[in-house]
Amino acid sequence: MKEISILFSGEAGTGIKTIESLIAPLLKNEGYNFYISKEIMSRVRGGNNVTQLRVSSNKVTSMTERNNYVIVLSKNSLYRLNDRLQEDTILIGPKAFIEDSYSEKYKTIYIEFAEEARKVGNIMFSNIVIIGFLGGVLGLTFSNVEKLISKKFAKKGDDIVNKNIEAYEKGENLGKESNLKVEIEKNELVKRTGVSTGTEAMAVGSLAGGCNLAASYPMAPSTEIFMTLIDYSKNFEIAIEQAEDEIAAINMVLGGWYAGGRAMTTTSGGGFALMCEGISMSGIGELPAVVHLAQRPGPGTGLPTRTEQGDLNLVLYSGHGDFNRVILAPGSLEEGIVLGNKAFNIADKYQIPVFLLSDFHYVNQSYNIDDIDFSNMQIENHFVKSDKDYKRYKLTEDGISPRAIPSFGEGYVCVDSDEHDETGHITEEFSVRIEQNEKRNKKLNNYKDIEPVVKGDSDFETLIIGWGSTWGAINEAFEKENKKGVAYAHFTQVFPLPKSTKELLEKAKKIISIENNFTGQFADLIKKEIGINIENRVLRADGLPFTLEQIQKVIKEL
Repeated sequence: MKEISILFSGEAGTGIKTIESLIAPLLKNEGYNFYISKEIMSRVRGGNNVTQLRVSSNKVTSMTERNNYVIVLSKNSLYRLNDRLQEDTILIGPKAFIEDSYSEKYKTIYIEFAEEARKVGNIMFSNIVIIGFLGGVLGLTFSNVEKLISKKFAKKGDDIVNKNIEAYEKGENLGKESNLKVEIEKNELVKRTGVSTGTEAMAVGSLAGGCNLAASYPMAPSTEIFMTLIDYSKNFEIAIEQAEDEIAAINMVLGGWYAGGRAMTTTSGGGFALMCEGISMSGIGELPAVVHLAQRPGPGTGLPTRTEQGDLNLVLYSGHGDFNRVILAPGSLEEGIVLGNKAFNIADKYQIPVFLLSDFHYVNQSYNIDDIDFSNMQIENHFVKSDKDYKRYKLTEDGISPRAIPSFGEGYVCVDSDEHDETGHITEEFSVRIEQNEKRNKKLNNYKDIEPVVKGDSDFETLIIGWGSTWGAINEAFEKENKKGVAYAHFTQVFPLPKSTKELLEKAKKIISIENNFTGQFADLIKKEIGINIENRVLRADGLPFTLEQIQKVIKEL
């Protein structure tokens, strides 16, 4: 067997997150590739949350429709999974949680995880029993498990550590007795990889960019990035501020850059809408800014804990007036780190807002990644020491004025949100307005694009394009369905469109755009910018990401 897929389904508060946090490093240390994706209801307690775990001999990066096992953690956990169950899917869980209508249709193994946990001393050990069950099925090395449990629960004392190990052993015995043992090919190289989530990738990318100030107001699904930066601040020099609202947060970011820091904020669509005046201030004040926006389905509150790529237009047209911006959208976890570094350097060099677009699916997925070479990620500072004749908005050939920091030099660093002259003082002279407007809007004339990554047949006739988090499903589908005459272009820089875009798209006889939104916002942007109309659009806007099978079907039907 090359892989298995396991669904965990239960109410919020049943401990699925604990299972995820432990099983991921255990699988990696065993030499298994894994992929974890989540579907969460907007509930603190109750509802129904679903996590999919794929364990594979090959690298996996997407959600799949096929599920070998479903571990049922609470009542009413199956009614939403009818389209995810196959004839040979096996249901596993307490008898009280699996309705007769399902046990009559699917093979069912009744296991009272809570009862086994009570034998250890407390129902709270149920999650460890479940991990033990999986360990028994997958044949995980007990010494690796013992080390991880000891490390995770060390602060709670030896008694808790020993009880967790005992709970694991009880679950392991159940797994071995179930006759479900699977043998998936292991890869020693996987043991050298790291375990990461989209949340960690975005936070580490910010550190790689030299972030030393993070100001945000909590809003799902961006909050975990902010919380991760708070954890990192214990070991890195990062000032952290939970602002009173998003308006304050973006203004703190602008103030941070003005004072010589490298600042960012993280938010979601509704919070970003409040930041738009500050974004415009970044434009006219020529103050760098890095904004991470974790998209979720709108309009309004929409589906606050689901996924969508629906905020491209919001970011593209945010802020009143005309000014340059760059929009980046990572697909892989590795790209989240690399683009985080680039975002800060671009913002610093060109004195513009740079946006990092992810989404719920991206920040909440997890898989094993290769080591990142941080030696290639330099922190580039472009500020200057001012002299007594310093002009903050000096007219230059490339449109980039020398940016000084207050008290670093003799000059006066004047910044204003009104139109201003070269010194930064307010003006209503029309000729000065024209000069400053032209200066601001030619900054990116010499900008070096981050080119799309193209894979597949170099002599393609059909080109599939995607951006951001659709990479996971499209990339894996291409690995499995390597079809002649078809190529895939993955865009991480979605604005400005890379200069090679027109030539690349004109080479294709047929173009298909795959996006997690209702209208095809990136395809619309391509039509607006380079005049190529993409009629073939594969769109999903129900709150879920694309599955591997959906993309495979698209490729096969070509």
